Amino acid sequence: MTKSVNLSTHLSASELKASYTSSSDAVESRRYHLLWLVSQGYQLTQAAQVVGYNYNYAYKVVRRYNEEGVEGVKNGRKSLCPPGRKGLLDEQQLADLSQQIQSPPEDGGLWTGPKVARWIEKVTGQEKVWNQRGWDYLKKIEYSWQRPRPRHEKANIQAQEEFKKTPRTKAHSRSPISES
Repeated sequence: MTKSVNLSTHLSASELKASYTSSSDAVESRRYHLLWLVSQGYQLTQAAQVVGYNYNYAYKVVRRYNEEGVEGVKNGRKSLCPPGRKGLLDEQQLADLSQQIQSPPEDGGLWTGPKVARWIEKVTGQEKVWNQRGWDYLKKIEYSWQRPRPRHEKANIQAQEEFKKTPRTKAHSRSPISES
């Protein structure tokens, strides 16, 4: 027989339910769900099973809520993640890159990841920019160096154009079973 757990009244049952349904963080939402179920009279083992927690973790969640209130329910892992790294190019430099790729590169040919990486090195003054970053920025500005399919050297272009202009007739399908 499990002992019953007392829940502090930091939030009412309706406020716990509202927090559970409106939370955008999945961890916090499950914790509020557990607390709401306990406030509705569920035993801790039943509530933990409904939310997918084991008993020990559910007990820790309830204990932290009783001691710290709403702060004890918050997801602490969010504060552990460092902020994202700053990009190599700012918005103005990105616009300059999209303008730059409209003309061919200095050595001719097509713009590639390594060529864009060298351009980024010149513009930003960075010592080394990996070739992959150049490719990433080409994708970011939606650059595509796709070319039309090559034409066969013996192709009759006039016949192909006439073929495109002729209307197509639908083939009538016949039933494979003949009627007698």
